[in-house]
Amino acid sequence: MVTLRLVFSAIILMIVCRPRMRGYSRSDWMTVVGFGVVLASMNMLFYEALDRLPLGTTVTIEVLGPLVLSVVVSRRASSWLWAVLAFAGVVLLSQAGSGSLDPVGVAFAAAAGACWSGYILLSSRSGARFPKLDGIALAMAVGALVSLPFGIVSAGASIIRPSSLLLGLAVAVLSSTIPYAFELLALRRLPEATFSVLMSLAPAIAALAGLVILGQQLTWVEALAIALVIAASIGAVRAAAIRARRAAAALPAP
Repeated sequence: MVTLRLVFSAIILMIVCRPRMRGYSRSDWMTVVGFGVVLASMNMLFYEALDRLPLGTTVTIEVLGPLVLSVVVSRRASSWLWAVLAFAGVVLLSQAGSGSLDPVGVAFAAAAGACWSGYILLSSRSGARFPKLDGIALAMAVGALVSLPFGIVSAGASIIRPSSLLLGLAVAVLSSTIPYAFELLALRRLPEATFSVLMSLAPAIAALAGLVILGQQLTWVEALAIALVIAASIGAVRAAAIRARRAAAALPAP
């Protein structure tokens, strides 16, 4: 399913964006190739985690990647408060429910979070080097090629069944094409800090989807743990926005 999602997403984005293939340096191509490898790895690790953990738990652990990145980039002692709060949430989450979390699933989710951090960094660099959505279109094509051998080996001939292809197309459109378009529209209308705060709500939305669609029940301890991670993410984003405004105000007037 990861392979079909990336392949169909790449086809759609390449047709819509029609990225220019010439005029780029070797460094530009290394950036977009790295972006594609991280994109494929993030998706494969996330789905492996979903196979072992509830949806809300998986997204909660995964969101720690961008949170840790913001703490490291900040280089301020106050930022570690949010890291400690998030860590407390994860510890609480690991002790919640009827049994402990699958350690392999936790490792996959944490690795997906690390890839998410790489995704953020390489997405920014690709956006600076490639116009419009050319960077994400090319990266998606690379990611599709990276995931293709895994998809073929794991699924065999079933990967080309009409039902599988239709399901893969639906997942690609709903999980990549439409979200990327909405994110682009949102970023054009909202400040980055506001957008990041809204993205920090992903664990809560995932937990709600897991409850309503998949019937994955949450205990009050698990809900509290997810709330702690969300609070830490929002706090880190807001603190970064305040520091950015103060730094801008301290600059001399032209």
